[in-house]
Amino acid sequence: MSALAGIDDWEQLWGVPTTAAVVVAADGTVLETQGEQDREFGLASVTKLLTGYAFLVALEEEAVTLADPAGPPGATVEHLLAHTAGYGFDSGSAAVTRPGSRRIYSNQGIEVLADHLAEVTGIDFGSYLDEAVLAPLGMTATSLPGSPAAGARSTVADLTRFAAELLSPRLIARPTLDLAVRVHFPGLSGILPGLGRFDPLDWGLGFERNFGRPGHWAGTRIPAGAFGHFGATGTFLWVSPERGLACVCLSDRDFGEWSRQAWPALTDEVLRAYG
Repeated sequence: MSALAGIDDWEQLWGVPTTAAVVVAADGTVLETQGEQDREFGLASVTKLLTGYAFLVALEEEAVTLADPAGPPGATVEHLLAHTAGYGFDSGSAAVTRPGSRRIYSNQGIEVLADHLAEVTGIDFGSYLDEAVLAPLGMTATSLPGSPAAGARSTVADLTRFAAELLSPRLIARPTLDLAVRVHFPGLSGILPGLGRFDPLDWGLGFERNFGRPGHWAGTRIPAGAFGHFGATGTFLWVSPERGLACVCLSDRDFGEWSRQAWPALTDEVLRAYG
C-alpha cells in the first residue's frame, strides 16, 4: 500500500481541500508521489528553509559571516538565523530580550536578516535567492512575492529538487550544511507556534531540530537527527539523514488540530514503508 495514499482521505476526514506530497531518497530518486505535483501552494514558514539556504550560499561566497552584527545591538547573523536575536514573533524593530538569552521564533528576525544580506551585497533578497538557490536547482515554479520569512510560493515538484539538495548538497559543501543543521545556542527553551513549549527548543541555522519529541508535528518515530520546517498554511518539509529520506507535503488548509493528528500519522507511514 502507498505510504502517501492516506492524504486523499484528508478532505473527508479533516476538510483539507487539496494536498500533494512526495517521498525522496538520498540519491534524489522520487520514491512516491501523491496529488498534483505541479500545483502551486503558499509555503508560509517553509519559506525559511529557502531563505536560510540562500544565506549558506552567501556564507560560502564570503558575502557574510555568522559573526556579522545584524539586528538589535549585540545580535549577529547567527542569532537571527537561530531565532535568538531577541526579537518577538512580529515585534517590529524593537527587541524584547537580549540576544542569545532565549529562543523566540521570529518572522521579524528573518526579515531583518534578508535586509542585511541585501545591504551588504547590493542585491535585493528575492534576486539573490533566485540566483543562489532557485535557478541553479531548476526551481522555476518557485517565487517570493512576499516576506522572506513566510511569503514564498512553490510546488511539490520544485520542492522535490530542494529536498534532494538537502539530502545530498551540490550548491554548498557538505560541512556547510552540517554546520547549518547543528543546534546553535543549545539549551534554550521556547515555544513552537501552534504546538507549545519545548525545553529545549532546538534550532540550527534556519532549520528546526526538535524532531522525535512528544508533541512534535512529525510524531515520535522520526529520528532525532531529522531537520526541516512546517508552515502555517498546512505545509511541511522534513529530511532524515539517518533514514536517507525526505518528505514534502503541501496543502491548502491552515495548520491546526487536523495537522497535529494527520502529519505524525503520515510520517509514520513513510518511515514504515521506506525507513
